[in-house]
Amino acid sequence: MKKTVKEIFSTALYILAVLFGTWLIITFVGQRTSVSGSSMEPTLHHGDQLIMDKLTYHFSEPERFDIIVFPFQYAENTYYVKRIIGLPGETVQIDAEGNIYINGELLEEDYGLETILFPGDAAEPVTLGEDEYFVLGDNRNNSSDSRDPSVGNIHRRDIIGKAWVRIWPLNKIGVLKHQ
Repeated sequence: MKKTVKEIFSTALYILAVLFGTWLIITFVGQRTSVSGSSMEPTLHHGDQLIMDKLTYHFSEPERFDIIVFPFQYAENTYYVKRIIGLPGETVQIDAEGNIYINGELLEEDYGLETILFPGDAAEPVTLGEDEYFVLGDNRNNSSDSRDPSVGNIHRRDIIGKAWVRIWPLNKIGVLKHQ
């Protein structure tokens, strides 16, 4: 009888330790998220499953071209996955030809494959605050991002983490390219 109680207690303690460890990892280290929509194509596709790194930004600041995850402010449990284009203190503008300028200089990048047809709020210079980031989807003409007033500039405190690795579909498993 004593041995059975000891065995049950030991198993229950083990299960609690595993659950607590899992909670710690999901809360502070990494979390699974899924891509919904085509705004990050060709980098990410609808249905892709990602592991988000929640730890990196506790020790370093987000960098240009990082793919980040942040909550959409007008819908509960809705998260956006976008690429950082503008950093705190910079001025971002998109001209009529679809070129992106950072502090008046043309941004050299190859993530957006098509010419931007709608510059949105960035048609006029957008100066970012000390804790703000300007984000765009890689599918520039099919993305709700910082050009849209409903998304706007992303505050540092709202960045949940950095998209780190794709775990689904199996034929595309791997670490995501940021820089």
